[in-house]
Amino acid sequence: MESKIRVGGFGGQGVMVIGQLLGYAACSAGKNALFLPKYGPEQRGGTANCTVTLSDEEIGAPSSRNVDVLIALNQPSLQAFISSVKPGGMVLVNTSLCKQMPERNDISIYGIMADDIAQEIGAAKVSNIVVIGAYIEKSKILSEQQVFDAITQKLGKKADLLELNRIALKKGMELVN
Repeated sequence: MESKIRVGGFGGQGVMVIGQLLGYAACSAGKNALFLPKYGPEQRGGTANCTVTLSDEEIGAPSSRNVDVLIALNQPSLQAFISSVKPGGMVLVNTSLCKQMPERNDISIYGIMADDIAQEIGAAKVSNIVVIGAYIEKSKILSEQQVFDAITQKLGKKADLLELNRIALKKGMELVN
């Protein structure tokens, strides 16, 4: 198994956190992971994307033009990266910010109102965790517990924040059932 995932969005949306959490969870699960961040010149509000490769075997090439999965947190990222998704691939779209869905019939596309759900939960900053939940539910590449353990390690151990992240992860998983 090898899966290449591109995550794109604005700085401040947790793009890099998604990539890091997937990589940490995969490594803890005994898989190999490679994380390649790409930043625009601005930090918050500028463009950001990363590519994460998860594999059961050694990872040969650090990057690829084509990916198996695209996680698009905003419309510019969706437009910029939709053509890089391999036929048969998967796209997760944050429909809270993406109003124009891609028109490809050779991939699976899932709309997730991540920002709206995060607001309902009570913390706008967990929208990226909602998307991770949707991704792990559809891909089955990592378990909920593996990802939650990575969240605990990376994002700290404050009980109230951990509970918000747990709820966000679950909500994301439920959205794509």
